[in-house]
Amino acid sequence: MNIAVIIGTEAKGCTYSIKEAFLKPLRGGNEIVEYTLPKDMPHACIGCKACFMKGTEKCPHAPLVMPIWDSIAKADLLVIAAPVYGLGIPSALKALLDHFCVRWMVHRPELIMNSKRAVVLTNCVGPFFIARAAQRDIMNSLSWMGISKISRNSVGLIEGIVWEELSEKRRTKIVSKVQSLAARCSANNPPRKNLKTRAAFFACKLMHKAALKSEEIPSLDNRHWIDNGWIKLPEEKMPRSAS
Repeated sequence: MNIAVIIGTEAKGCTYSIKEAFLKPLRGGNEIVEYTLPKDMPHACIGCKACFMKGTEKCPHAPLVMPIWDSIAKADLLVIAAPVYGLGIPSALKALLDHFCVRWMVHRPELIMNSKRAVVLTNCVGPFFIARAAQRDIMNSLSWMGISKISRNSVGLIEGIVWEELSEKRRTKIVSKVQSLAARCSANNPPRKNLKTRAAFFACKLMHKAALKSEEIPSLDNRHWIDNGWIKLPEEKMPRSAS
């Protein structure tokens, strides 16, 4: 199994320890590639729209973004681990996810995403439901990329913020929970595309068909949909053979 891991902090604290606990039962026999933010992709999206208008390879940050995307595309399991900063995810992680908006179903989806699993691991100083609420941006991004099977674990650290200072009982409980989740993710059967993903894809298909009618030249988004056979050029816009 190929596993891509994105961790939203360079600190080797609670997030790192929880991520390591999750990966421990998966390290044998699986290929794991890890990216640490912001070290491996320190740039925010600047809104230049080059990815939409010219192609993803024209993104000014493509040399850093594309290797991460290629690892995600290759992976059977995507793991995102992040602390909670200011009731939300770290800015470096949000910046990376912003670069992937062009891969959403509303733009240029890759159907290979439908066969992937994803796991979101978050922790916060406070009750667990804050850590869970902070997962919204990650969950939305993964869902719009077409990943149907997304599991998540949220840890509230009311009793302390330093992993080594947590009680052994507390650390054992956290480790047991994430390793149980890891065991479920190691199943060989690929997930099915769920109803929510099917409905979103169908709605996007209708939108692209309608947009195509008003375009003299298909946009890159619509060209992607045409090339994949999801929509067709209207007859009046098809090239005419020389008579």
